[in-house]
Amino acid sequence: MNVASFSDLEGASVFVTGGGSGIGAALTEGFLRQGAKVTFVGRRDASNFVEAMEQATGNRPLFIQCDITQNVNLRSAIDSAAKAHGPVTILVNNAANDMRHRIEDVDETFWDSMIAVNLKAYFFAAQAVLEGMKEVGKGAIINFSSISYMMGGAGYPIYTTANSGINGMTRSLARDLGQFGIRVNALAPGWVLTEKQIDLWAAPEALKAHMEKQCLKTHLQPQDIVDGTLFLASDASRMMTGQALVIDGGVVVTG
Repeated sequence: MNVASFSDLEGASVFVTGGGSGIGAALTEGFLRQGAKVTFVGRRDASNFVEAMEQATGNRPLFIQCDITQNVNLRSAIDSAAKAHGPVTILVNNAANDMRHRIEDVDETFWDSMIAVNLKAYFFAAQAVLEGMKEVGKGAIINFSSISYMMGGAGYPIYTTANSGINGMTRSLARDLGQFGIRVNALAPGWVLTEKQIDLWAAPEALKAHMEKQCLKTHLQPQDIVDGTLFLASDASRMMTGQALVIDGGVVVTG
């Protein structure tokens, strides 16, 4: 698969949440291969992944173990990234939890925990990078959403609620921050066949049913999402803000 090269990403200070597994790991690798200085956070130790990335790309990422639902820890991680790599000019809010749940089983504690990781952390990460981006005079924030809320996906209503909220937040942040040269866009993937998806939900009948909804008859791979993210992060999309880029093979046809 051919991958575009964006020269302006070389040396850029990038911060990725959930950057050690799934789509997030592919994002970390994608930015490293562009020559960016990448910091990523996650709940689990990712030391082995850091070593693997340095071996594969010749570019070592900075990993900070962090629970992004705790704002003091998230802000500390972003401060550490800025000290190591300079002010963060590209923020990728990728971390999410699409845990399935029944309406009848949801209590206030579960609601708060799901909103904390799927929506609250996005806002406070943007808040934490704001001053650095203002100092530099530019920035790109990419908020990961999902097509699940567009489809009215069943089985995880808090997740789809957060996805819809991410798009509203993205539009308002774009309006507020454009005066500082900061662009804010959302990216909504379709069903990407990560290891987690294959292990938990990608049964043959489910894959077949989903493929019938896609215009393009090829399953999405993490690299498909990396390419769109690199575009939104780079100057190639310099006049694009407040938008939601859907990469789903044509399940949701917008316009």
